[in-house]
Amino acid sequence: MSKHQDERGAAAVEFALVVPLLILLVLGIAEFGRAYHLQTTLSGAAREGVRVMALQDDAAAARATARAAAPGLDLTDTQIEVSPSSCAVSATSPVAQATVTVTYPMDFITGAFGADLTLTGKGTMRCNG
Repeated sequence: MSKHQDERGAAAVEFALVVPLLILLVLGIAEFGRAYHLQTTLSGAAREGVRVMALQDDAAAARATARAAAPGLDLTDTQIEVSPSSCAVSATSPVAQATVTVTYPMDFITGAFGADLTLTGKGTMRCNG
């Protein structure tokens, strides 16, 4: 037998061994990119929400602004936490700070990387500018 005859099918076997790793790598990159996009969207929404809370002292408007800043996500009021509920200055806290925290459960599209992941965006700003 010639050397060429002994190596028939070797490329197919090597390809079959490498393809699952390449597919897993591509899916991992796609899932990581999606998670990064969601994280930056949540951070931006929290930043916009806390800005409204700090300037207008209105928790409902802060939640509405956070929802509007993340149009692709279906955020509910329970996923948007505003604290404190008022930016009133007191004797114990002469400089009040508002915080908006937005949480969102991200489920993996492929299901290859386990269960869902909870992403959080947080914004903090001094009240009244």
